[in-house]
Order: sequence, then C-alpha cells, then structure tokens
Amino acid sequence: MSQIYDRVALIGLGLIASSMYWAIKRAGLANEVTGFARSTATRETARRIGLCDRVCDTAQEAVQGADLVVLCVPVGAMAAVAKDIAPVLKPGATVSDVGSVKRHVIKSVAPHIPEGVHFIPAHPLAGTEHSGPESGFAELFDNRWSLLVPVDGSDPDAIARLRAFWEGLGSNVDEMDADHHDLVLAVTSHAPHLIAYTMVGVADDLRRVTDSEVIKYSAAGFRDFTRIAASDPTMWRDVFLTNKDATLEILGRFTEELFALQRAIRTGDGEQLFDYFTRTRAIRRGIIDAGQDTDAPDFGRGKAS
Repeated sequence: MSQIYDRVALIGLGLIASSMYWAIKRAGLANEVTGFARSTATRETARRIGLCDRVCDTAQEAVQGADLVVLCVPVGAMAAVAKDIAPVLKPGATVSDVGSVKRHVIKSVAPHIPEGVHFIPAHPLAGTEHSGPESGFAELFDNRWSLLVPVDGSDPDAIARLRAFWEGLGSNVDEMDADHHDLVLAVTSHAPHLIAYTMVGVADDLRRVTDSEVIKYSAAGFRDFTRIAASDPTMWRDVFLTNKDATLEILGRFTEELFALQRAIRTGDGEQLFDYFTRTRAIRRGIIDAGQDTDAPDFGRGKAS
C-alpha cells in the first residue's frame, strides 16, 4: 500500500485511534501521524509506547497542516472538539470520525466545519472490550467493515481517498445513509450492549443471594454478556443518548419478542421455541459464513483476550 495522506491527526487516543496508528504504520498510509488526548496521563502513555509520531498538547496543534483529521472521542464530545479545531484546519483537508452514531455527529460537527474542508463521517465496525492507548493493535480492522456516511455535497475525490485509506487499514468499506446506519447499528450493536449490561446487572442482584456462583459458573453463557458489558461506559452513555429513537424502536421490538418467548415457555409450546431457535441459529451461521467470526468454541478470540 502507498501513502494516501501526508499528515494524519488523531484526536482522542483510545483503542480505535491507537489501532489506526499501528495499521497506518503497517501499510505506510501516511508520512506523519500526530495525536492529541485530553488527559495528560493518556498523552504521557502514548509518548512512552511510541504511539503517534508526535503527541501534541492541544488539539489545534495536532490538526495544524493535517490532510486528514479523525475525531476518535466519544460522540458527546465531538461538537466541542470540532469547534476548537475549526479555525486552524488546513484548506482541502478531510475531517472524519469513528463514532458509533452518525446523525447526531453530523448535526453537531457539520456546523463547525469551515468552507473548503471536507467532512466525511465514518464508523469502523471493529473493537474489543478493552479501551485506552495501550489496547490498540494493527490487525483490529482486518476484514471488518468500515462504513462511510457522506453528507450532502461531500466531494467524490475526498470520499474515494478516505475509502482507500480505510481499505489500507484492512477494512471492507461500504457507504450508508446516516439514519439507516443508526437503525442498523441499533440492531447489531447498541441494543445488544444494553441487553448485556442489563443481564450483568440482573446477575449482580442475584449474586447477593447466590454468593460467588454467578461468577464461578459464568462459562455457561454469562461470560459473553460480561465481555460486551466491559466496554467503555462514557462511550456507551453517549451512544444511547444520541441514538435514542432507533435504540428505543429496537428495544420495543426486543420486548415484544421476549414476551412471545415467555408465553411459549409458560404454555409449553415447544414447537414455537424450536422453530425460533432454529431460525436464529441460521443467522449465527450467516455471520460465520460472512467471515465476521469463527465457529470455534472460544469464539476465535484465543486465550490471551
């Protein structure tokens, strides 16, 4: 892969940004990568581990002269960052992000983007339950999907360049409308996370009755809820507050399905349960066939995770 941008600025240095940096270096996609994090401790950690070619003490310093600026902060913080960096953005630069919600990001960031700067929101569908600058690794995006969500008037050449960049990071790339993106993610990510948090909360209440058994016997399925529920609380708070309508719609449908299953169990309707589980099992098979997970008993994640 050859260089796509001369300078890339990463604002926020958590899992996604750190993985982007290592993947940029792996593929030689940029000549220089600058970085900024709000926390002094995070900046010090980044410098210690060699994350970014240059870690800056202000966001404005980091974005100066950058051809691509990627906002890697929680969606609730993006408006303030965009407002801060707007005066020093390079004409012709592209501003993008990695947020899990897109309509809210467009509404909050777009007004701050100056004339002559391209704004192309994006969302890599990749992650782990770990966070922070030391959690990143170059392979995070390999064979995962990254969605580009262009706004009205997005420059086709700038979109093509950003697509090539994400492909260089290892991603499959698709384009999607913002509202459709938010509904799809409510199904595939947001509602499952809320359900996982809820199940872990229920188990915590139960644990007071059963002492340590919930933890001790968690391999029976509870373990996978806790893996999801270990994700960054700030990020997920912002996701639910900014993708409220789509998440509530999907949770409403989930509740209806749950009531139907409760009724089937209560009335002893084994046929309905069997048919339902058969249908949902086929969806799991589709995920494996699409190369988005493996059917190994450890879910392809290995013992190290």
